[in-house]
Amino acid sequence: MPSVAKNIAVCVSGGIAAYKSLSLIRLFKTHGCNVKTVATENALQFVTPLSLETLSQNPVYCDTFDRSTPYNVGHVALADWADAVVVAPATANIIGKYANGIADDALSTFLLAVSKPVFVAPAMNTVMYNQPAVQENIMRLEARGVRVIRPVKGQLACGSEGDGRMEEPEAIFNTVLNSLESFRHFASIKAVVTAGPTYEQIDPVRFIGNNSSGKMGFALAEVLAEHGAEVTLISGPTHLQTDNKNIHRIDVKSAAQMEAETVKAFADCNVAIMAAAVADFTPKNVENQKIKKTSDSLVLELVKTTDILAELGKMKKVGQTLVGFALETNNELENAVQKLKNKNADFIVLNSLKDEKAGFGYDTNKVTILGKSGVVFTSELKSKKDIARDILDVVMKNVNI
Repeated sequence: MPSVAKNIAVCVSGGIAAYKSLSLIRLFKTHGCNVKTVATENALQFVTPLSLETLSQNPVYCDTFDRSTPYNVGHVALADWADAVVVAPATANIIGKYANGIADDALSTFLLAVSKPVFVAPAMNTVMYNQPAVQENIMRLEARGVRVIRPVKGQLACGSEGDGRMEEPEAIFNTVLNSLESFRHFASIKAVVTAGPTYEQIDPVRFIGNNSSGKMGFALAEVLAEHGAEVTLISGPTHLQTDNKNIHRIDVKSAAQMEAETVKAFADCNVAIMAAAVADFTPKNVENQKIKKTSDSLVLELVKTTDILAELGKMKKVGQTLVGFALETNNELENAVQKLKNKNADFIVLNSLKDEKAGFGYDTNKVTILGKSGVVFTSELKSKKDIARDILDVVMKNVNI
C-alpha cells in the first residue's frame, strides 16, 4: 500500500456506523495521509469532536459560520485542500442532499464545493436503502462521477439483517488509496475512446443505424478524464454531453468518418477503447433526393465498412493498448475469443443481449473481459460508470502503459 502523503477529508454523517469513521481516520493517518474531518450535528451525537480531532490531529469542521478562521471561507478552503473526500457513513439524508444540490449545513455545503474525487459509503436500514428514492439518488451521484462504495449484507443496528451495513473501514481505505494511485497512473497517458452509433445515409432523409446510446463510451471517457488522462472522444450521433476539460470531443456521423478520425488520433495515443457500435455495412450508393414510395419493395445494395478495430490492430505499436467491444447474442465467448485474435486486440469487453438491463440504452451493464490469457474479469450488473472503472482497472493491472 502506498505511503505517499495525501490530503483526505473524512466526512461523517449521523448514523450508528459513525464509530467506524474513527478506524478509517486512523488507517489514513497510519499510511502517511493528512486528514481533516467534516461532521454533521447529528454525527456528533455518535462520535465526539474530541475523538475526531485527536485522531486526525486537526479541528473538526461542523459549523458553516465558525468564526475561528475568519480569513477563509471554510468549506471552499477545505475543498481546495483535499485530494479526495470520503463520506463514511453516508446516511440517506446526506445522499439525498448531495444528489439534489441542497446545501443547508457544513457537510452538504462542503460537498457542493468539492471538485476532487468523492467516495460515498452508504449506511442505513435495509428498507431505507432499497427505497426507490434512495437508489435514484445513488445512481444520480454515480452518473456524476461519485464513487459509491456499496454497503454489505450483515447485522444492522435495528436488529434485522440485510443490505445497508456500511463497508468495513479497511475495504473503504483500500478502495480510496487504490483509486488515487490509478489517478496518478492515468494522468500521464493519452487515450482514444469511440462511442455511440454510426448513421449510414440512404438518402437525404433516411439512414441505417443502430440502438447504441453512447453511454458506455462516454462513461469510459469521463472516468479516464477524471483520472487525469488526456482523452479524445470520437462520438457518433447522441444526445449525451460532457464538459470535462480533459476530454476533446470529435463528433462524426458515418463509419467512414469515425474511421478517419480514430486512425488519426490513434497514432500517438497510449490506449484506445473502441466502444462505438460501428455499422458493418453501408449503402453502396447514396441518393441525392428522397426516395419516393413508388413500389411495394426497395432493394438496397450494401457494402462492407472498414473494420476500425482490425485497422488499429495492424497499426498498433509497442506500448499501445487496444481494447475492443463485442456485443453478442449467441456463442458469446467463442465469438469474443475469435475477435480478440483476429483484430490483434489486447482485451475484448463482451456484452450479451441476453443479460437483462445490460447493453444498449441502459444506465447499467454487465460484462466479461477477455485478455490473451482468457477471461480476466466478470462483472455483476452495475452502473456503466462502475463498469468503466472495472475495465480501466483491468487494463492498468495487466498492461504496462
